[in-house]
Amino acid sequence: MGTALLGGLVSAGWAPVGELAVCDPDSGARERLLAEFPGVTVTDLPVEAEGVVLAVKPDVAESVLRALAAVGNRRVLSIVAGLATARLEAAMEPGAVVVRAMPNTPALIGAGVSGLSGGSAATSADLAWAEEILGQVGSVIRLPERYLDALTAVSGSGPAYVFFMAEALIEGGVHAGLPRDVSRKLVLETILGAARMMTETGDDPALLREAVTSPGGTTAAALRTLEFKAVRSAYLEAVMAATERSRQLGR
Repeated sequence: MGTALLGGLVSAGWAPVGELAVCDPDSGARERLLAEFPGVTVTDLPVEAEGVVLAVKPDVAESVLRALAAVGNRRVLSIVAGLATARLEAAMEPGAVVVRAMPNTPALIGAGVSGLSGGSAATSADLAWAEEILGQVGSVIRLPERYLDALTAVSGSGPAYVFFMAEALIEGGVHAGLPRDVSRKLVLETILGAARMMTETGDDPALLREAVTSPGGTTAAALRTLEFKAVRSAYLEAVMAATERSRQLGR
């Protein structure tokens, strides 16, 4: 996710030299970042900055924060899944600012969506700073922190659900006799068009589904099979499982 956000910021026009620096202890990762983002400062040691984006695994987040605090960093935008602002604040100096957010990977192409919430010391200026960063790579929703685990499950993990569905539909087209490249194009354009319809019309997805489902038709036959196979229930359970996993990561 950190790489996706970095790529989105660079694509959005942030000048690499002097504005963006990346710290990663892994030499292989540093080499890849240098190759992918020429001009971005890449280091293995923490540096002091106006603000820091924390994009690490949950199990190392607190130790990384302590290292960042040791060199004078006092404002952090965390995109670490599951870890509450209170827990992150405890790893820093008193009065340090933490803003917690969860973007998703379409940030890489400027089409992400992020939810964010401020910690106990965060001001409106801090939230605006975080929103400016995340807003470069998509839309931003401010909401109370208690909703962030569910948001992580829906939009943070959501692209994977769509990719998984796309895989299945492409394979279905191949099984039905379509060449793979044709099936892939049809599926991707269909997903894109359906998403635009939901966004641009503002209609409820259920109404749009009903509009394309003729009684006794092909779509009705397909949807009957999906309901029989409990696909709707599987999606509900997937979101709840991801929500619970996000909560577990924060314990």
